[in-house]
Amino acid sequence: QVQLVESGGGLVQPGDSLRLSCASSRSIFSINVMGWYRQAPGKQRELVSTITSGGWTNYADSVRGRFTLSRDTAKNTVYLQMNSLKPEDTAVYFCNAQTTTLGARNEYWGQGTQVTVSS
Repeated sequence: QVQLVESGGGLVQPGDSLRLSCASSRSIFSINVMGWYRQAPGKQRELVSTITSGGWTNYADSVRGRFTLSRDTAKNTVYLQMNSLKPEDTAVYFCNAQTTTLGARNEYWGQGTQVTVSS
């Protein structure tokens, strides 16, 4: 089991920055992939950014160059630094963790944190 606790959402204006945090109950080295997804009203959940246990990062085209995913292995926490926010970034952001146990893939989600970008 992996428990994920998110924080850092809020209401900001276009062009502002926010940092989301996701703390894991397990060592992030034991998690194959960890990252963020988002879901806007009326839309499907989509990938934002992920990081593997080896430290490789991946970004959606819509956020590449504006968002940065990093991690603090001592705190078992990943961070999503979001700069130059746009109204279309408005969504509920979910932390995600993927593990493999005895060949079976497991997936865990945080409770979600709202990010609203509006003037």
